Amino acid sequence: MPLTAYGEEQARALQPVPASRQFALVLVSPLLRAWRTAALAGLAGAEAEPDLQEWDYGSCEGLTRDEIRRRDGADWDVWRNGPAGGETIEEVAGRVDRVLARVRVVLAASGGDADVVLVAHGHLLRLLTARWVALPPAAGSRLALGAAAYSILGWEHETAVVWRWNVASPLDGG
Repeated sequence: MPLTAYGEEQARALQPVPASRQFALVLVSPLLRAWRTAALAGLAGAEAEPDLQEWDYGSCEGLTRDEIRRRDGADWDVWRNGPAGGETIEEVAGRVDRVLARVRVVLAASGGDADVVLVAHGHLLRLLTARWVALPPAAGSRLALGAAAYSILGWEHETAVVWRWNVASPLDGG
């Protein structure tokens, strides 16, 4: 699905963030809306990273949570049950773990003095953040993430941490 007009405004509003930094690596989901977001935000030198593609929702794709619950049961939850016919949470975790391993190589080569940008999708980035801080994949359910928000992950000494989370688009008061 393409970005809405408002989504495009939100992405453009992020421009001051990347303009103020140099990035050693910019990885973007291969889906069009992620590429459009990266371009509108002013991120140059982006590389497609298939492992950043959104969770494969299988037969749940395009359905609302309420529609899925009517079909699959009132207690259905993507983090607990996964999408019927789609990827398991463990499969998505394997993909984000590969991305994080790649990021860590780039950061180690720079002596930890580099910045990396990942442009992807809500559920995937929530799961990726849980894995960054060594939590189980389902801990991503506890990390609400808005559209066109950015977050900063890093270290405090040798411990992976979340420095900033879900910083809203300036259009949304962020």
